[in-house]
Amino acid sequence: MTSNDTDVHSENVLLCYPLLSDSCPRTQRLTALTVTMYAFMVLMILTTVFGNLLIIISISHFKQLQSPTHLIVRSLAASDCLLGSLVMPYSMVRSVEGCWYLGDVVCKVHSSLDMTFSISSLIHLSLVSVDRYWAICDPLRYRMRVTNNTVIVFTVFTWLFSFVYSFSVVFSGVNRIGLETFIMQVYCVGSCVLFFNKQWGLICSLLTFFLPCTIMSSLYMKIFHVARKHAKVMSERVTGGLKSQSSAQREGKAAKTLAIVMGVFYLCWLPFFTATAVDPFLNFSTPVHVFDALVWFGYFNSTCNPLIYGFFYPRFQKAFNILISTYICGSSDSHTLIPE
Repeated sequence: MTSNDTDVHSENVLLCYPLLSDSCPRTQRLTALTVTMYAFMVLMILTTVFGNLLIIISISHFKQLQSPTHLIVRSLAASDCLLGSLVMPYSMVRSVEGCWYLGDVVCKVHSSLDMTFSISSLIHLSLVSVDRYWAICDPLRYRMRVTNNTVIVFTVFTWLFSFVYSFSVVFSGVNRIGLETFIMQVYCVGSCVLFFNKQWGLICSLLTFFLPCTIMSSLYMKIFHVARKHAKVMSERVTGGLKSQSSAQREGKAAKTLAIVMGVFYLCWLPFFTATAVDPFLNFSTPVHVFDALVWFGYFNSTCNPLIYGFFYPRFQKAFNILISTYICGSSDSHTLIPE
């Protein structure tokens, strides 16, 4: 390539910061594709924020939904809502434009919050699985073990651990030890990338995803085994026990709904955590756009949760209908949920 060809080529490259020689190049796409990406991501963000707000308001508004399980679900929805409002909009600009315009400090805060809400979601799902395990497998002692105050203590601990762990890892730079030379080689002004070395790539993935998911899977297998036994016993009863049967069916239905939530979480986050654990051993050969897509696939989990509750949980369906018809459409409706 001649010097003239090189000049022409460099002039065609758009930079995040045109006045800086060490600026990152902007991602160049067709205008139609850029508009489509923005439209899809904005729709995803709005669905995430308002869908999870609807869950938070429903549980706060209706006393019938203020059980220990639903208080955990409300805290989970708060985590997803904060992810949609505080993290996803900035990730959207970075993903579409290929540039980070807010500086290194805000980049670290953004990465820390991203980790915080993701870890918080996973721990909340773990709490839900333990709650369902005790409710179905040891119902006699469940009410003594699990109260609203107990749930509040555990959810507060969950939030504190998620914040402290995430901000400590990112701001201490322990995840980048041994990668200093590599990061200096690939760094450019306008980038916001969170690198993990081999040790912390494995630690973060195992500690915050694979280990909890293994425990949750084991608990839910036990839950469904016990739920099937309960259903069989109830079906064999000829007289009486209708209230107990209804209660067992309701507990089983709740467990199935929450298992769907957990399954979607696996599906959305498994590719990202797998890549996080494996990529350092492959010399970070995963393309940036692929990793970006995996991040958004993980974000999609926070969008799906309120949709799952709306489609699979009758009480939430009723609560959503009442809130929307009363406060948005202006019509009067019953403020009492119909028992399942």
